[in-house]
Amino acid sequence: MRHLLLSLTLCLAFASASADDKADAVNKLIPWLLDENDALKGIRFADVIAATSGKKVIAIDAKDKDDQRVLAQIGTALDAVLAAMNAPDSKTRGVKRVNEMSSKFEDAIHEKLNAVPGLECAVPTTTTGAHLRSGYPDLRLVDKATGRIFYLDPKLFAQGSKTSALRTFYFEPKRATNKVNDDAHHLIIGIEHDRDAEGVVRFTKWELIDLAGFRVKLKAEFEGSNADMYRPEAVVGAGPK
Repeated sequence: MRHLLLSLTLCLAFASASADDKADAVNKLIPWLLDENDALKGIRFADVIAATSGKKVIAIDAKDKDDQRVLAQIGTALDAVLAAMNAPDSKTRGVKRVNEMSSKFEDAIHEKLNAVPGLECAVPTTTTGAHLRSGYPDLRLVDKATGRIFYLDPKLFAQGSKTSALRTFYFEPKRATNKVNDDAHHLIIGIEHDRDAEGVVRFTKWELIDLAGFRVKLKAEFEGSNADMYRPEAVVGAGPK
């Protein structure tokens, strides 16, 4: 946790720092990234949320009747969503890439859950009050009976890919776009898919994944755009002459 707080503190403070402070922060950060690679692995997602937002990730209680009631209500809504997405007139039929179907599921889940008596589902707002569709999490569910918050993030995965090591989850710790503003349960809605003999995508099942024990790793990456690179003052040669 100490290493996580150090890295996040340096990164979050960087944007508002003076030029000299930025240089000092970089001089401290780069050697740490090079020497502390092991510290960047196996980080509790709950610690990331606590460090970036000050909020708690609350584990689902298998013995709590209200937690289990809400999970059952979510499950009923997901059953209906999968049935609709597998129907001949499904909104996913005109979408070629599976990744592009995620927004269809997000919209459908939003609509179904918002229609459940006693639940309120919405796109979470940032710390500034803006509604932001991109980034984690996608949906914020409120159980009106208890006031409990459930952050939901639908993700599609191919049948047989559960053991894949490819990146399927990411979280960017940014003040302006932070959407975690509550102590809450955090759930991934995993939706499995495959293709039938005609190549049509079929959605086979859903799973709810509690992120209370989820561990992540930090990938150190420095990036730049074309606008950053192709500045007129940086051009030292061009052709044809």
